[in-house]
Parts: sequence; structure tokens; C-alpha cells
Amino acid sequence: MRLLNRRFGEVTQSLTEQIRQLPIEQVEDLGEALLDLESETDLRQWLSKNTIIND
Repeated sequence: MRLLNRRFGEVTQSLTEQIRQLPIEQVEDLGEALLDLESETDLRQWLSKNTIIND
């Protein structure tokens, strides 16, 4: 979260909650993707494409 906040400014609470619920594997994938993401919009798109919902 610190890296995301540094890159994009304060990340919204809804995105923060969504990210905190990710399994560790997806957090690691997001860490790598962060190198290519340029905006919070890119972050939202990445989450919508890469988030696996485990019910």
C-alpha cells in the first residue's frame, strides 16, 4: 500500500479494502504490475482483470 500511495497519491478506501483482501499471490503479482501501472485508473483495470474471487 505504501508503494501504491507513493506512486498514485492517496489510494481510495474502496481500492485499499479490495487490495487488502487479495491472496498473497495476487499481492505479489500486483507488486510486479506496479512497475507498469501509470495511474489509479490502470490500477482499477488491473484489479478488475486479475482479481480472483474465492467464495
